[in-house]
Amino acid sequence: MARVVMVHGIGQQHKGEHTLLTTWHPALLDGLTRTQIGPALAREDVAMGFYGDLFRPPGQRLAVGDPPYTHQDVTAGLETDLLMAWWNATAQIDDRVVPPTATTLARSPHSAQKALLALYGSAFFSRIGMRALIFDLKQVSLYLSVPDLRHAARKRVLERITPRTQVVVAHSLGSVVAYEALCSMPDHPIRSLVTLGSPLGMRLIFDRLDPTPAPTGAWPSGTHPAMVWTNVTDPGDPVSAVHDLTPRFGPRVCAAQVHNGPHAHDATSYLTDEVTGTAIAEGLAHG
Repeated sequence: MARVVMVHGIGQQHKGEHTLLTTWHPALLDGLTRTQIGPALAREDVAMGFYGDLFRPPGQRLAVGDPPYTHQDVTAGLETDLLMAWWNATAQIDDRVVPPTATTLARSPHSAQKALLALYGSAFFSRIGMRALIFDLKQVSLYLSVPDLRHAARKRVLERITPRTQVVVAHSLGSVVAYEALCSMPDHPIRSLVTLGSPLGMRLIFDRLDPTPAPTGAWPSGTHPAMVWTNVTDPGDPVSAVHDLTPRFGPRVCAAQVHNGPHAHDATSYLTDEVTGTAIAEGLAHG
């Protein structure tokens, strides 16, 4: 019966809810401590909506690492478009990355290869590795294009939400999963949604949301119209390429900014900041 439900992002297919909470729970407590007003949440007060195993290749439960993807495995359409968007966003924040040209953006046969090489030379994506980066692309694409997987991921989150749950904290792709899950549960008890490093503002993601924006995105308030949504971003995080969600979801989204240093997209870095801790603490205070 958790008071806080957390939802992870991409690239967690070889972990699990208990493994993730060994780092997320202490980071959450650090952020609450910075506020000097946040409660000390016990381990049983926090749950993880884990869906990463849904992306694990079948028949390889003991496998280490990701499939040996190359640029040839990046498919045309959403995967290529998202890759180009990440390249463009990274070039704007990293002087070492040459921005994509109009010719490159025309999706030439080698555009994915050029994009991957450019990103692999960046401070941010060089830590991920090319194989993992392509697998991350495919996770986003699969979630948005495979209905059964999408519903299964959302179900994992919904199963963690109880009448006692007050706050949902969601990172990266997990913010898309959490948003759609809350929209599908109109009687949910959530008082505060906190999204970290979210790609929800990217047109490629926004236009594919369920429910379909008409024209702005639905407000995931459930039975509490006063629910507060705080979107926390880092200016150096290329995954959350669009930092202001108000044009997409309306003026009620509260924007907040942190500085995570070299770990711009890291979930625990987001969680330890006072800004994130305050958003969570305020949601818990309304219980």
